[in-house]
Amino acid sequence: MIPTPATAGRAIALINAPEAFRQPAYDCQDHRASMKILVFIPGVEASGVEIEGRGADLTVTARKSHFLRVNFNALHLERVQRDYRLRLRLGTGFDFPNMEAELSDGVLTITLPKRTHAEDRSHLRRVA
Repeated sequence: MIPTPATAGRAIALINAPEAFRQPAYDCQDHRASMKILVFIPGVEASGVEIEGRGADLTVTARKSHFLRVNFNALHLERVQRDYRLRLRLGTGFDFPNMEAELSDGVLTITLPKRTHAEDRSHLRRVA
């Protein structure tokens, strides 16, 4: 089958469909000046991790390297080898541009610094 723009678009939609992902195990640790989030994503390399902080939400997408298998065992592995996606609603009290992340032995450690009260007030506007 030769890929056309119509079939390529459908393929991309299937890859980004919610069923194409599974939610990884994670742990949140609240500290005085930051929050540490541990996300367990075995089989993922650092180049396959995307972290996005938008508004009050944090989204972590981790894609595994997929290998094409030539036998029928691939049918059984498709569901097991799905990529990971974690969506957390954390609130607006975090400084997403200054977050730090590290991947080691299948554990992604995200450190989100908390905003100070002075920074929170600077974003508010008085309307009336």
